[in-house]
Amino acid sequence: MIASAGDRAAFERLIGELRPKLHRYCARMTGSVIDGEDVVQDALAKAVEAFSREGGISQPQGWLFRIAHNEAIDFLRRRARQTASHAEEDLDMIDSAPTPEEHLAAASSLKTFARLPVVQRSAVILKDVLGYSNEEIGGIIAASVPAVKAALHRGRARLKELADTPDDQPLPALSATERARLASYADRFNARDFDAVRDMLAEDVRLELVARTQMHGRQVHNYFGNYASVDDWRLEPGQIEGRPAILVYDPNEPDARPAYFVLLEWEGDRLVAIRDFRHARYAVEGAEFVEASPGPIQED
Repeated sequence: MIASAGDRAAFERLIGELRPKLHRYCARMTGSVIDGEDVVQDALAKAVEAFSREGGISQPQGWLFRIAHNEAIDFLRRRARQTASHAEEDLDMIDSAPTPEEHLAAASSLKTFARLPVVQRSAVILKDVLGYSNEEIGGIIAASVPAVKAALHRGRARLKELADTPDDQPLPALSATERARLASYADRFNARDFDAVRDMLAEDVRLELVARTQMHGRQVHNYFGNYASVDDWRLEPGQIEGRPAILVYDPNEPDARPAYFVLLEWEGDRLVAIRDFRHARYAVEGAEFVEASPGPIQED
């Protein structure tokens, strides 16, 4: 047990250690690395509040995953209500050496996982991606061991079927405005012309360094000074899961995937929000991305 009075620091260390695993789970449950991080943040906020209130947590790792699981279910319910054409299907699903299964789960895309019924999805992720036992899975998703075994059997079979089905749905093209904004930001940043970057900011700009801190207004100016002190980044305009994004590469690894990404929000020609995943690099794992430079630009 972690005691809330004496072991708050230990609890916070546990959160830090588990956060990448919690994100792997939530990203596959939601089908999105970005939505998955939102769910993780909501889950951890509830966990910290409950930890302070309850005075001690038995088996905190399983407890954290139960909170994350419940938050993911709530997210899927909200999304189902917002998407009328899928509402009935999604709500029905909610109610209701590596092995070959682990290899298949590791190779499957987030979109593929999102096509599994929710209970099957949860069981397969917890077992074949994160390595939990059937008993631990039952505790997390509130199901009996026989029910977990049945969900695993059906989920693995369905995942194998889906793996042979190509996903030919193309990413939406960036508009000319989106492409120009991203390119301007990346070009100024790569030139280390941070004064020019600051000129793009709205007065009340918001910054989230995911898993680290938040700033707003003139506090955000310090953020660029921190980037000026390191040289492990090169920015490229692109897309993450079809959303406009800045892809950040390590120049010392030119053939690697993006190390992380940054989401930008604009109002007119002013940058009003920055969401930087530099300290949450786990989020790029499994993300569908494309650089915008060679791709099509859709006229506004």
